[in-house]
Amino acid sequence: MTLAGKKVVVVGGSSGIGRAVAELAKKDGADVIIASRNAERVKAMAAKLGATGIPTDVSNDESVANLFRSTGPVDHVVVTAAQLRSGPFKTVSMDDVRATFETKFWGAWRVARAAEIRAGGSLTLVSGFLSLRPRPNSAVVSAINGALESLTRALALELAPVRVNCVSPGIIDTPIRANMAEAARQDMLAKIAAGLPVGRVGQAEDVAEQILSFVRNGFATGSIVYLEGGGLIV
Repeated sequence: MTLAGKKVVVVGGSSGIGRAVAELAKKDGADVIIASRNAERVKAMAAKLGATGIPTDVSNDESVANLFRSTGPVDHVVVTAAQLRSGPFKTVSMDDVRATFETKFWGAWRVARAAEIRAGGSLTLVSGFLSLRPRPNSAVVSAINGALESLTRALALELAPVRVNCVSPGIIDTPIRANMAEAARQDMLAKIAAGLPVGRVGQAEDVAEQILSFVRNGFATGSIVYLEGGGLIV
């Protein structure tokens, strides 16, 4: 299925996985709308791609409603937006826990409610393999990822004939780790890559390809794909 002439909204499309989705969708001929909280980054990316940019804060009901008032009916929506604030379960602040839920889970919920997606179109969410392979200091992220995967299945029934799917990535080298010292980041990624059957960590483009396959495949709904380089089998 080609995306030529289709209206595709990428929420979180100014960087990382969302940016890669927007770039691939644009190359396939889609009319791309990029939504993200950082207005300057949205403007720059929209100009680079020849897309439409709409600053949007997914933690705010009215901001999300305004996004879809501006776009009108659309064909496909992809949600990658998230601001993750994690830490040890006993000490992570409740403000950080709530903020993480507001963006990654409730943000996806708000988008799903506000978007007017045409019949046969799609909504694709992004969770993360911590839903199945938790690790210390990330309980809130694990819980949200699991909740998003359950939400995917529920919405596939409730929003039909709109198709709803979810991609659950493993370790992906994206700007989310930009605050780490470069040497430490490279060392961490190299150690993870050495333990994966594919011999490398993921790139944003890897996840974007899987997301676009869900967007294009009219028979896929209620599906969750774990894209983690074999991390779940080692």
